[in-house]
Amino acid sequence: MSGNRNQQIGPPRFAIAIHSLVWLAQSGRILTSAKIASQVNSHATFLRRVLAQLAAAGIVDTKEGRDGGYSLKVPADELTLGDVYEAVRPECLICSDTPECGEIGKQLDHALEELLNEAEFEMINKLKKYTLEQFMENIDFSHNKQECFN
Repeated sequence: MSGNRNQQIGPPRFAIAIHSLVWLAQSGRILTSAKIASQVNSHATFLRRVLAQLAAAGIVDTKEGRDGGYSLKVPADELTLGDVYEAVRPECLICSDTPECGEIGKQLDHALEELLNEAEFEMINKLKKYTLEQFMENIDFSHNKQECFN
């Protein structure tokens, strides 16, 4: 991935999830977490956590053993980017229940959480309008395809 991860819009899990799902869709077969991690520039342990969330959501299949790995369970033309976001989204956008922040701080956190929840709802609705396949239509895979899936 190019660019600084700290400057991404949305959580890093979402970006890693999308990248991983694109590789799975392009390969059309089972890929190991090590293979996916090398393609998405992620640590394999972090990637496995993301893939576990996607598996729990029914988006990917997992196979254990020597020939194990991950494969796309939901076809790319049926899987929306909103589905992916919901599978890997953080539990809360503002997790600040510290009693030290006082009444004003609590009010600020509550108001900010309401605003972020509303914005997240709008973003999810927008993401649900695009399937993984539609998203992939804008990507030129011809450059590294042979290298990436061998």
